[in-house]
Amino acid sequence: MSEANEKQVLLSIKNLDVVFGRGKKSFKAVDNVSFDIYKGETLSLVGESGSGKTTIGRAIVRINPCSKGEIWYDGKKISGKLSRKRDREVIRKIQMIFQDPAASLNERATIEYIISEGLYNFHLYKDEKDRIAKIEKITRDVGLLPEHLTRYPHEFSGGQRQRVGLARSIVMEPEFIVADEPISALDVSIRAQVLNLLKKFQQERGLTYLFIAHDLSIVRFISDRIVVIYKGRVVEIAETEELFAYPLHPYTKSLISAIPIPDPIIEKQKKLYVYDPSMHDYSTEKPSLCDLGNGHMVFGNSREIEEYKKIRFSKS
Repeated sequence: MSEANEKQVLLSIKNLDVVFGRGKKSFKAVDNVSFDIYKGETLSLVGESGSGKTTIGRAIVRINPCSKGEIWYDGKKISGKLSRKRDREVIRKIQMIFQDPAASLNERATIEYIISEGLYNFHLYKDEKDRIAKIEKITRDVGLLPEHLTRYPHEFSGGQRQRVGLARSIVMEPEFIVADEPISALDVSIRAQVLNLLKKFQQERGLTYLFIAHDLSIVRFISDRIVVIYKGRVVEIAETEELFAYPLHPYTKSLISAIPIPDPIIEKQKKLYVYDPSMHDYSTEKPSLCDLGNGHMVFGNSREIEEYKKIRFSKS
């Protein structure tokens, strides 16, 4: 990622809340979340199941409405009510790859129709010959064959279905892709192939990714920066190697300690760090997300922030 691209904010989330239900039955899934995504980077959103990662991704593609806060894309607000023209523009530019490739594909449609659907809806082809050429090219690009186009999703493996999902997004020529745990439902042997495809498309097409995951070992391989989220709140943001070298928030430490070590002897001796939220005392002073410098942000009150600064800068 070049320095010029690094400074250009493509997507900005500002004080986002997402609440499900009403009144006493309401549940705040995302709580006052703010972060930027730079053009051309892969920003990963990590946290355990139920932390609000997917909810944020779905808010960006406007499946989940924002209860509070704003989402800006390329300098324009995309949350809330949009004109039909702007709405279509956003749909084309921001695509999503879903976690479950089986559930996100229409079982009654052929692969050709599934990949073509966006082209039909937005008329992104000159004539029938051009449409077929585009479909066949993207099919080859994701590692499938043109003869697969006449088949149906149930005839494919999970990895092949995810390639179809990827082709369906990429054929729209988007600028930004929300990848919601795109490899968690796949066999380990297939995961690296799908990750390499994502990287290949990013380099060739200058794509920007929000990569949602719970597995930090995979995130380290693919991300430029990482946002750690716990129960709907951002607790730490840093560049990938910075975060792995200096994890400061106790929740981040617990996620990193859970990464399996390939050596069984070392893995057996490893001590797991368990995060206990009651360790924080926020009764007198409320916490906030503070920038420690070097693009490293941590959630805490002033006493905790001072501690984090000591830990971070005594090590460097």
